[in-house]
Amino acid sequence: MAIEIGVFEAKARLSQLLDSAESGEEVIITRRGTPVARLLGMPHPDSVVEQALAELMSIRSRATTGPESLRELIDEGRHR
Repeated sequence: MAIEIGVFEAKARLSQLLDSAESGEEVIITRRGTPVARLLGMPHPDSVVEQALAELMSIRSRATTGPESLRELIDEGRHR
């Protein structure tokens, strides 16, 4: 559930709001009742690295390799 808070109160309670965002809560900051910002916690750096590695492995598994030598590249070009 998101916490909705006005700008003035958000300035006064910033430390508490950061703690809430860090623990997974979404904080919506409003100006005169209109949402103007959203405060979210950051993912743990290890999970970001793990996700990036998984994506790289996925790309690598789909990649095809070409000819292994310059001679094979030349021969492949002649057959086109």
